[in-house]
Order: sequence, then C-alpha cells, then structure tokens
Amino acid sequence: MSVYPDRPDGTARIVTWNLWWRFGDEPGRRVPAIADTLASLDADVVCLQEVYGDDTGVDDATALGERLGGQVVRNEVRYYQGRSFGNAIVSRWPVRRAGQQRLPGADGLPGHRTAVWVVVDAPCGELPVICTHLAFRFDESALRQTQAAAVAELAAELRGDDPGERPPVVLCGDLNAVPDSDELRQLTGRSVPAVPGLVFTDAWPQVRTDAGNTWVGRNPYLATAAWPERRLDYVLLSWPRRAPVGKPVQAFLVGDGPVDGIWPSDHLGVAVDLTVLG
Repeated sequence: MSVYPDRPDGTARIVTWNLWWRFGDEPGRRVPAIADTLASLDADVVCLQEVYGDDTGVDDATALGERLGGQVVRNEVRYYQGRSFGNAIVSRWPVRRAGQQRLPGADGLPGHRTAVWVVVDAPCGELPVICTHLAFRFDESALRQTQAAAVAELAAELRGDDPGERPPVVLCGDLNAVPDSDELRQLTGRSVPAVPGLVFTDAWPQVRTDAGNTWVGRNPYLATAAWPERRLDYVLLSWPRRAPVGKPVQAFLVGDGPVDGIWPSDHLGVAVDLTVLG
C-alpha cells in the first residue's frame, strides 16, 4: 500500500474518491483495500461516490464510517433490484447540518444523481462540503453543465451572506469532465458562472504541476477503456472566501496501486490539505 504524505500543521485533509460500487471481478477484495487505504490517510472529511448498499443491510458508507471513526451522511437510499448506488460523506468533525439535492436529469426533472452536503464544525468555523457525481457519458456535457449549475446554486445557499468573510464551500466529486471542459470552465470562472459572484478554484493546479489524472491506463481495470489519462475527480473551493482559510497546501493521488495484490477502484482518489487556521 502507498505511503501518503504527512499533513502540514494548521491544515485539514479532504479526500474524494469514486469507489466503483461493487463492480469488477473481486469486489470482496476491493472493499477492504478501500477501507485500509482510507484509514491510512487520517482524513478529516471523506467524500465518496458510487457507494454500495443493499436491502440485506449491507451499507459500505456505514461500514467505512465505523472504520474511520466519523459521522456518515449519505443520500436517501433508493433501491433498484435490491441494491443502491449513491454518494456519502464521512466527517470526523461534528456535522451541524446536512441534506441532499437531486440533480437534473436529461429531461430537466430531478434525476437519480444527487449532491450530498454537510456543514461541519471545523477549526475555521462552519465549513460547508458538497459531494456529487455528474453524468458520465462522453456526449453529456450539456447535461453536466446543467447539473453543475444546480450544484453552484446549492453552494451559494450554503455559503451564506458576506462570503469574503467566511470559509469556502468545498465541492468534491467525480465530475466526469476534464479541466478544460465547458462544465469545469463554468464552475471555475473561465466562462460565465452559473451564479454571479460565485466561482470555484481547482485545488490541484494550485499546488501541483503534473496533470493529476484520476482515470489512468496503468490501472488494470482500464485496460480496454476508450479514453484513459483524464482527470475526472476534483476538490474545488468557492471564491470569494476568507483568506488564508481554504488555501491548498498539498495535494496527492489516492489508491494509485494495488493493496494486497488488488487495485481498490477504477478511479484514483484525490486528497487535498487545506489551511483551516488564520
């Protein structure tokens, strides 16, 4: 298993990871590999996508929360053929408020994809965190832009008045889009933002010069992938915000190699250490 960097003083560790549900040939081996990896990170807030559950009582979000010693907030469980698929947040800090929002589907109505959110009691004060997973098809950029706009509107509600004096909204997830896509340009202010006065900064390029791809050909699950070598997973920070709170100090990839002989997921995760004091 990889050895991850220590967390700098005065920072919080935020992690986002798509767990690949129970797909693949050996999910029974992948689940402990995921748990061991997350436990080794000593993260404060973990945002998870493609979380498995079923109507027999199995719930990977709850199991991970117990392993990590954190409070779990997940989307409303909706079963299909006895199994569920969703997003979850695990926080070691107390959760003050929490909820979910269903994102638009292709018909414009609320669909099956969600944004799960929490407001946690962090060292910098109340810190809003959103975990989401946008539409995945190559040809669904327009839908992802609509979904990203809905997430931005949610972030605007959570950040409240006078955002320049408050901690940022932390937006995490598998956005299924590359950094120069229209949907990421919309979120990061390189095109017209969905909410005037609200844009997000991408943590990875603030502290790294490499691509940070999370969907990679070296992962054996992607041996036949149509389009590997992409960065699809993000930690984004709302702007304006109270400096230096929310400043990225360090970022690294998670799950980039086998654990006990098996890769944990088809995605690599992203960990970011953010300044929370000052």
